Amino acid sequence: MARKFLYVVAALIVLTIAGALAYSVAGVRIIRWWAVPSAKFQLLPDVAPKAYADARMWIARPDMAGNPALWAPAGYAPGKSPRAAVFFIHPTSFLGTSRWNAALDDVETNARTALFLRGQASAFNAVGAIWAPRYRQATFGAFLTNVAAANQALDLAYRDVAAAFDAFLMQAGDRPIILAGHSQGSLHLTRLLRERIAPDRALKARIVAAYAVGWPVSRATDLASMGLPECRTSAQTSCLLSWQSFATPADPSLILDAFDTTTGFDGRPRKRTPMVCTNPLTGTADGTAPATANLGTLVPSADLSTAGITAAGVGATCAGRGILMLDREVELGPYLLPGNNYHVYDYSLFWANVRADAARRLAAFR
Repeated sequence: MARKFLYVVAALIVLTIAGALAYSVAGVRIIRWWAVPSAKFQLLPDVAPKAYADARMWIARPDMAGNPALWAPAGYAPGKSPRAAVFFIHPTSFLGTSRWNAALDDVETNARTALFLRGQASAFNAVGAIWAPRYRQATFGAFLTNVAAANQALDLAYRDVAAAFDAFLMQAGDRPIILAGHSQGSLHLTRLLRERIAPDRALKARIVAAYAVGWPVSRATDLASMGLPECRTSAQTSCLLSWQSFATPADPSLILDAFDTTTGFDGRPRKRTPMVCTNPLTGTADGTAPATANLGTLVPSADLSTAGITAAGVGATCAGRGILMLDREVELGPYLLPGNNYHVYDYSLFWANVRADAARRLAAFR
């Protein structure tokens, strides 16, 4: 079970399994009916001020036995004396429809979250000690509706993340900081950057890089408010990386249509604005690279019992408004999303390159 993370990537996996046939017949409407909670939003109190001083509030932290973020495939190992501190915000692992936010002690949700960390946060364990908080994440269905309860659920989840970040700063000491997330985690990361990092010059100076993977970031309306520029070069520091993976024939309309209805952090519409696209194979903005530049894709075995690194798996290029296009379709499992969307595998496709990217930026960081 510990290595089956690529096959249980939370809500998006369930979306593919439960929604694939429905999608072909009636699209997102049926998926919304299935996934969006019918219950009223439950207003819950904020976590106690010192809640995240408790080790039980973390899925991963350096002093934890059985830390899932320390997993590594064959041929790789965690760093023995990591120089940086990593704050990792996991993606959606709560699939419930009877409530809008996960309970912190939900055993099934926490098990899925630990699997996420093995497949995603592990990419950073060579250079950083990793903290990853439990938080009352919004359920998957909150991303399929615009009812007020969905925003309330996301606000509650973010307040937990912000409280955990304060505790992380206390526990991490004065080390350089790497911020990372995926999907819902990256959504919260962009808000954390805007509200907590951008206004604090001293804290911003400690950021090696922020990996807001699997969530759209507008170059025109978001970046300036987040306090970090996008990473234009491979050794640039104090910058932001983001990508969303598709293969031909790609149909990113589900993402772009939703993105175009929203307002950016600066108050202007995001409609038709370009998105940040970092090519994780080159570490550059709008980059192009062949499969030979891929240092290793994280691929499961046929029986799902193990996972290993395959070299030169797939190349990629940034295209259009900021979509990362793979140079070919690649078989990583049954969880490809509608539109040839490889969202589930945003980290797995480039696992070894992300690992090398974090090391390179940390080495360049002053």
